[in-house]
Amino acid sequence: MKRLRLILPALLLCAILCGCGASATNVNQPTLRYSDYFSNATPATPVDDSAFAMPTNAAPASDTFEGRLDLVNPSGNGSVVVLRDDFNSFAGGDSAWKHLAAFSFEFVQDGSYLIPAQQGLVYTGNADWNYIVGPGNAWSQNDDSGYTRASFPFALIERNQNCVHNGEMSFLFSNSKSPNISNVRYQITQETCMYSKFNLWGQIAATYTPYPVTNDATIKSDHVIEIANRLPTKPLSALTSDFPNSGVVPDNLVSGFQSQQDITTYGLLFHGVNYVSGCQTRYGQYAFCSEMRLPSYSVAKSMLNNIASMRLGQLYGSGVYSQLIRNYVPEYTNGGDWSTVTFDNGLDMATGNYLSTAYMSDEDGAVTQTFYDAESYAGKMGDAIRPFPHQAAPGSTWVYQSAAAFVTNQAMNSYLQQQQGGGGDIFNMVRDDVYKPLNISKGGLTTLRTDNSANGKAMGYLGLFFIQDDVAKIAKLLNNDHGTINGSQVLDPARLQESLFQNSSSLGLPVPDTGTPAVPNTYWYNNSHWGKKITTAEFPQVRCNVWASFMSGYGGITIVLMPNGATFYVFSDNDEYNWGSDVIEANKLAPLCP
Repeated sequence: MKRLRLILPALLLCAILCGCGASATNVNQPTLRYSDYFSNATPATPVDDSAFAMPTNAAPASDTFEGRLDLVNPSGNGSVVVLRDDFNSFAGGDSAWKHLAAFSFEFVQDGSYLIPAQQGLVYTGNADWNYIVGPGNAWSQNDDSGYTRASFPFALIERNQNCVHNGEMSFLFSNSKSPNISNVRYQITQETCMYSKFNLWGQIAATYTPYPVTNDATIKSDHVIEIANRLPTKPLSALTSDFPNSGVVPDNLVSGFQSQQDITTYGLLFHGVNYVSGCQTRYGQYAFCSEMRLPSYSVAKSMLNNIASMRLGQLYGSGVYSQLIRNYVPEYTNGGDWSTVTFDNGLDMATGNYLSTAYMSDEDGAVTQTFYDAESYAGKMGDAIRPFPHQAAPGSTWVYQSAAAFVTNQAMNSYLQQQQGGGGDIFNMVRDDVYKPLNISKGGLTTLRTDNSANGKAMGYLGLFFIQDDVAKIAKLLNNDHGTINGSQVLDPARLQESLFQNSSSLGLPVPDTGTPAVPNTYWYNNSHWGKKITTAEFPQVRCNVWASFMSGYGGITIVLMPNGATFYVFSDNDEYNWGSDVIEANKLAPLCP
């Protein structure tokens, strides 16, 4: 029921968690005290999010958590303040929207790390919410009466949608005291979700059941490997010291945003370093900035659909792009004319089946709203094909449709299954052949699927979940490493060059109605990537005309792959897409002109 509209741009630190109790110095955490955790009083308001962070000089954990954490009756707990509710989800009486879903997760502890056994999207069966739970910390404080303190990030993920509401949980536990666990304090004070914003907080009874978790050694070692393989990270302010003669001004990267409080996070990847902002919330800085989950929305069209097509092209040859969708999607007869529509046409938003060529008219229309709302595969496929009549030759007319991206994703999935002779899955191929070799976070190795089920079909038009490091790694693969991982070519290099708008003879299709009298249309679309021609008329500082490829997602998500090797990314949710200042600042670091 949520409209995932994409608006074309008018123009375009948190450190990694410490893996050890760095100091034996005891510390106090004044905003959440021992007595608070064992109190039955309802918290009046959220606290500053820093209360959930492990202090830099924390003492090592005196106990080790391993087993299951269960929250007791979350449907009867919690306070909520709704800040924006475009679809009136919170209207009326009590509902699942106003509470956490049932929570039962296994954790293991490795030093100061508290690691959930199951990361990534977890389907709860709740009417409104699913979960992603991330790795946190455990440590000791001198005012916790011998208990060990634990804290971790979690996110509420809206069912059948890509909205992410980020929060934290914290509790005290002991392997020798009774009770062995305190109440759990939780709060959500931040989101990347334009149409739904709220604070949700509470304190809830919990049970801790200690037992050896299956594959606990593997869970620990996988986490060590993931952390060790994260890209070097520095705060954005370090750009001025790392490039002292450039004149770069880090704050200018987002100077075009009128509502900077709606920016979740942003960063600049340059020379292999991920320069990152903090992660502000309505109550200070998020305690787990490097673990904060970020939605993809339509960025998935680039980071899943196009990466999948480039992987198929590398595996089976460039002929895959001209494969006919009709041969792989039996429902193609239900609407329009798909008889000559290729994978390439679908990736280019040029199927020839549409209602209107007016900019974003199909995407914003009621029929696409129905497509978004459909949860079952059959319902979603029917709503993706049935409403759109045939009106133009495939490949001739650009009309943006998430529905077309879904159909193309399903066609590529069936093609992969035919090639493998079994039950292949297009997302799992990308996960295993691309994401895992890149050491993408465990929480980034799942996607939204149909039927609200891990056994459903990957959606393709939205549904990925990142952390800052994931975004930078995938951008580096595309913009710096030419589709190679550890010396192996995993993506079709010619197709990648097209997607980066570096092949002037293959630019895709122009995007209509995006120019002005002063600046003619300079936006194109190719292989599920947007392209912007950077001209001297708009950017005299650049001193040449050159293309930049970018990915864009609902609400204010932009990832710009610049020709000088820099990548700028911003995740926001105030419907602002503001290029320009990031191009100017990146050009100071290295000229965009070849």
